[in-house]
Amino acid sequence: MVGRKQGWSCRLTGIKPGKPAWAEATGAYVPGRDKPDLPTWKRNFRSALNRKEGLRLAEDRSKDPHDPHKIYEFVNSGVGDFSQPDTSPDTNGGGSTSDTQEDILDELLGNMVLAPLPDPGPPSLAVAPEPCPQPLRSPSLDNPTPFPNLGPSENPLKRLLVPGEEWEFEVTAFYRGRQVFQQTISCPEGLRLVGSEVGDRTLPGWPVTLPDPGMSLTDRGVMSYVRHVPSCLGGGLALWRAGQWLWAQRLGHCHTYWAVSEELLPNSGHGPDGEVPKDKEGGVFDLGPFIVDLITFTEGSGRSPRYALWFCVGESWPQDQPWTKRLVMVKVVPTCLRALVEMARVGGASSLENTVDLHISNSHPLSLTSDQYKAYLQDLVEGMDFQGPGET
Repeated sequence: MVGRKQGWSCRLTGIKPGKPAWAEATGAYVPGRDKPDLPTWKRNFRSALNRKEGLRLAEDRSKDPHDPHKIYEFVNSGVGDFSQPDTSPDTNGGGSTSDTQEDILDELLGNMVLAPLPDPGPPSLAVAPEPCPQPLRSPSLDNPTPFPNLGPSENPLKRLLVPGEEWEFEVTAFYRGRQVFQQTISCPEGLRLVGSEVGDRTLPGWPVTLPDPGMSLTDRGVMSYVRHVPSCLGGGLALWRAGQWLWAQRLGHCHTYWAVSEELLPNSGHGPDGEVPKDKEGGVFDLGPFIVDLITFTEGSGRSPRYALWFCVGESWPQDQPWTKRLVMVKVVPTCLRALVEMARVGGASSLENTVDLHISNSHPLSLTSDQYKAYLQDLVEGMDFQGPGET
């Protein structure tokens, strides 16, 4: 916090209007049902800040390609009217239909103590250092790996490859084609799909427990068959990231087949991409070809790259058969890859800035133009290894 003659100014860190937490709390946004509306959330938050007495916009650095942000200033009472509303253009177009959400934000801000602390004397030029981030555990290392800071000129997309960086995964389970479970988790050691809450907690990975089929199915015969599948998972189905690869391994007797496909449904027109190996790791997704396909997609040629991992648990892959006939299917979506594809779709050939949230630890929403986005993707892919796992 830096002292000023007519007030106090500080950067409002930790407040991310692009995050849907408050929208979820008010019922305005339901994950999995509603489409995230980042521009509206940002606009509502900005509007609420502008209406809050004692705050003014001091500096607008939203065009900074490396660290876009705005600095608001706490103004002491009796100093005068320093009102400077945020007049940034509304990139969403049209009027807002979320007055209720803005009122809730006003109430939240009203309950906050947004006032400077008593002036202890002349301000010091020394700035208190920010606390160092806690070390994170790499999925493939036993020792903690400190998170390296990226310089202001470095590619922000390279955070995707930082050891110990937590990717966020959206896990959805289907019993006979019916969605019965969805959970979003973030863990440096990845996740582990298990069939019982009383699993081996000494194994790495965040345990994700499949629900009992009796909670969603009515056919007793089908229910019995489905219930048998999770019981054979044993130590579970593990999935984690190391470098530019996602790895999988089954720790029980339940055979599992996988394929990279569309988010909406698995491609059952051909066979699986492979079977998850037992008692050893196997590569199931390579970020390198995905980024190459994404660059092609941003240039207007080629289809949108696929990033959803589908697992058929306990049965053979539903080749040339309806996938809804399989007892247990699980979809895992790395949300950072979904965000990259959505950025490519929204950006197109436009020169306007668009916001992307990578949904990984220690990251902030990025505002990038289409040209900046393409340049960062190209820079990212140039440092990747395009040999298969285990190749030399």
